[in-house]
Amino acid sequence: MRRKTTTRLGLSAVLVAAACAGTALVPTAAADSGPATAGTSASGEALASDGLLKAMQRDLGLSPAAARERLADEKQAVKVERAAKKAAGSAYGGAWFDAERGRLTVALTERSAAADVRETGADVRFVEHSAAALDAAKARVDKFGKTPAGVASWRVDAKANRLVVDVVEGHRADNDVTDFLRRARATAPLRVDTVPEAPSTFAAGTVGGDPYYTGNVRCSIGFSVHGGFVTAGHCGKAGAGVRGWDGSNIGSFQGSSFPDNDYAWVSVGSGWWTVPVVLGWGAIPDRLVKGSAEAPVGTSICRSGSTTKWHCGNLLAKNETVNYSGGAVVHQLTKTSVCAEGGDSGGSFISGDQAQGVTSGGWGNCSSGGETWFQPVNEILQRYGLRLHTA
Repeated sequence: MRRKTTTRLGLSAVLVAAACAGTALVPTAAADSGPATAGTSASGEALASDGLLKAMQRDLGLSPAAARERLADEKQAVKVERAAKKAAGSAYGGAWFDAERGRLTVALTERSAAADVRETGADVRFVEHSAAALDAAKARVDKFGKTPAGVASWRVDAKANRLVVDVVEGHRADNDVTDFLRRARATAPLRVDTVPEAPSTFAAGTVGGDPYYTGNVRCSIGFSVHGGFVTAGHCGKAGAGVRGWDGSNIGSFQGSSFPDNDYAWVSVGSGWWTVPVVLGWGAIPDRLVKGSAEAPVGTSICRSGSTTKWHCGNLLAKNETVNYSGGAVVHQLTKTSVCAEGGDSGGSFISGDQAQGVTSGGWGNCSSGGETWFQPVNEILQRYGLRLHTA
């Protein structure tokens, strides 16, 4: 940001990430061995600040001790998942983290792979369908064409070993929804769930705070990259100018994709700069970003946006296709139980010190709860050839 504004709370982080924003859908594992002291892993590495532990206690119903233990287990699960997937090979059926047991479970279609996978520290469950087969089935559903408004999203659920379609409450009997479900059932084993409302993105009209602005839209900064920051694609089109919280020029959208994807990147200039930080908004100390290792399904995840600040929840599913209100379909999103509201779009989702993605959309709010989706950050970096700014 502008160097003259360094006294403003968290300004050094604003370009780094208007921290972990949640969404509301409107277009707009073996644990480390040995004892650990409070806030540290068994190796003595700091895991969390008091503020983060308090946020997890508030949003996940955990005690500080349970939150510390979960963070240590989740960090181990990230390592185990990478090794287990490699060991499983073509027998891999997906993976998920069990928060109660603190361990990662890996689904396998072949018993011959079990011993190698267990050696990585993962538990094993045998299933009928491989992750590759279910992903291929989902890809066929992605190509159905126009999606009925009553269909909210669809995804592969590794634990259920099937394709799951979410239908908006009261729309299950709609003719077009019935036809969509019939066609989906022909591609893969199917489960149908109900959600209370259709998803939407979380951009908002211009208001005060620590956001960025393009036109009359306010969104949140995601993660700093060398030369700028990443954010949501629905916040602005390529070439659109971007202003900071103080109204001064930041730069412009260099690339943007929405729908189909929901990501963008903004170049930075005019006296602004980037730093590897996600804002804690006073709830926790600002978080340093040290990488972008992908967290497993079932682990905790936090976000902070320019409207609703810092909130935590659970990572629920990956590679979900979402049908936003207005008919904008977005692919390869990650689903969470974190709440969000208008203006949080584009902000950062972070797990520990690892960047996860930028807020796309969701349903609900931070008073009554809801669910949010984010676009994984590694996909954005690869798409535009960007390098994450890390500490």
